[in-house]
Amino acid sequence: MKLLAGNSNRSLAQAIADHLDMPLTKAQVKRFADNEVFAVIEENVRGEDVFVIQSTSYPANDNLMELLICIDALVRASARRITAVMPYFGYARQDRKTGGRTPISAKLVANMITRAGADRVLTMDLHAGQIQGFFDIPTDNLVATPVLAQDIRDHYQRGNLMIVSPDVGGVVRARSLAERLNVDLAIVDKRRPRAGESEVMNIIGDVSGRECILFDDIVDSGGTLVNAAKALMDAGATSVSAYISHGVLSGPAVQRVTDGPLKELVITDSIEQPFEVSNCSKIRSVPVAPLIGEAIRRIANEESVSKLFD
Repeated sequence: MKLLAGNSNRSLAQAIADHLDMPLTKAQVKRFADNEVFAVIEENVRGEDVFVIQSTSYPANDNLMELLICIDALVRASARRITAVMPYFGYARQDRKTGGRTPISAKLVANMITRAGADRVLTMDLHAGQIQGFFDIPTDNLVATPVLAQDIRDHYQRGNLMIVSPDVGGVVRARSLAERLNVDLAIVDKRRPRAGESEVMNIIGDVSGRECILFDDIVDSGGTLVNAAKALMDAGATSVSAYISHGVLSGPAVQRVTDGPLKELVITDSIEQPFEVSNCSKIRSVPVAPLIGEAIRRIANEESVSKLFD
């Protein structure tokens, strides 16, 4: 087995390698003067089971091309099996047609990865579970819920705790965490009456006097999360925190979290964060290298991956 890291999240790749007690494969993934991606594998990988660790986060297109080119290099180097390890799967929010003449980009990305030569995909907390069906190769979708649930146990008293889904679409995900912690569940029902009018937040469940934790898979601009936190505080919650699998945190997200009512925002390290995020006192990161590393070990040894979800 060999581990190959792209440039999108070198720290996570090294942490996974440390967990597995093995070195990263020597390779160069660099740019030509015109920004074309070039990759060269500096070790023999013939007949090897190779795992390419690369999140397709910002800049999404550059990181996706790095992944595709690394896979192609491994195919031409006669690797026995190639697994694309994507802690964060970019383009996952474009999983269906949202209107006339719009793409299903998640399916396009799945086709590209398969056509490049990947034999398997390992990812974490896909925005929509049906994306697994976009691939014609085996796809394992890890869930960060056990890791985040343990962090909640370590930092919160469960007697007054309530898990909250920030929208109706995330209810199944939030219910899974609530059942794991054996606490109550509430839902924020978000509606926009007409275009240009502000959103109306209706809270399904009694959050008065409760310590609320918003739970979702992606935080991007942070607008929905902060608005949901304000609605919960207005409904009588004593405090509101948020646990999110993937901290995309683009644009004004960090400023919104800093200025908003959130007590803290907890994310995983599936995406390598810039200094402004890591330096924000309200944002904390939970490592997922042990989870991904154990999944890689099980795949390499042909063992069950689903047991990690228990």
